[in-house]
Amino acid sequence: MTVTETENDRIARVEHVRTRLGEALAPLRGAEDGSVLFGLDVDGTLVDHDGEMSPGVHDALVAAASAQRVVIATGRSLGATLPIARMAGVERGYAVCSNGAVTIELDPSADEGWRVLETRAFQPEEALRTLREVAPNAHYAVETVDGAFYATPGFQDASFGVEAIPTDLDELLVLEAVRVVVHVPDLTPQEFAQLIDESGVHGVQYAIGWTAWLDMAAPGVSKATALESVRSRLDIGTSHTVAIGDGFNDVEMLRWAGVGIAMGQAVDGVKDSADLVTLDVWNDGAAEVLRTVVD
Repeated sequence: MTVTETENDRIARVEHVRTRLGEALAPLRGAEDGSVLFGLDVDGTLVDHDGEMSPGVHDALVAAASAQRVVIATGRSLGATLPIARMAGVERGYAVCSNGAVTIELDPSADEGWRVLETRAFQPEEALRTLREVAPNAHYAVETVDGAFYATPGFQDASFGVEAIPTDLDELLVLEAVRVVVHVPDLTPQEFAQLIDESGVHGVQYAIGWTAWLDMAAPGVSKATALESVRSRLDIGTSHTVAIGDGFNDVEMLRWAGVGIAMGQAVDGVKDSADLVTLDVWNDGAAEVLRTVVD
């Protein structure tokens, strides 16, 4: 609730969102079990920016996963995705990691409860050399096909899911990657976006996050491409797909879905890519969507 918003205004806003969701998702209510695919972002959608999941979102996730196909679709690496899938009650099914570069199948009978289905790797050398020219003091990290992370000394992040191995940038250049992360702590996202734009980086897919944070993947790879592969595998109709997200790395996914829903706190550029907007993450916006379909 904003400082200037009254309680009556808040109630009216919530009811308006619920009405819009009800109208957009009405064709999916009562759908046959397993016939609806939810593609769900994690950070800023299922958990807040402190990594906390509310009880309301947790309960809605567990209910949705028991009735329909819940696919976690995140920029996080495999090691940081698995705990979210388990928390969501997804014991069997699929998860999309590293912004679409890695797709796994969750199966209790598999070693460790999961197996890798697809990986999309690329050679980041040209892009990294270009970025080094304009951001020599940035932090760099490379995720490899085996799930390991190699990062310039001192760069660690919870989204890696593992402890990064300190590695000089010259050595990172020659690694085969599924995901590359570039972070410049002393720039705003707007300044960073301008720097990337002026650098002329090409030959990769990339998205800039809430901070001066860049995720790179192979050309044409996104959460949407991985989710489409899962949808085809499950033989679910395109009209029975729902995606929820809040970041620029969710834009393709929101456009791909039969119903693409942006979180309430998403910036306009993300909201413009969605069919409608739910409540923000602090007001359980994702839970509102899930409960609308799965009562």
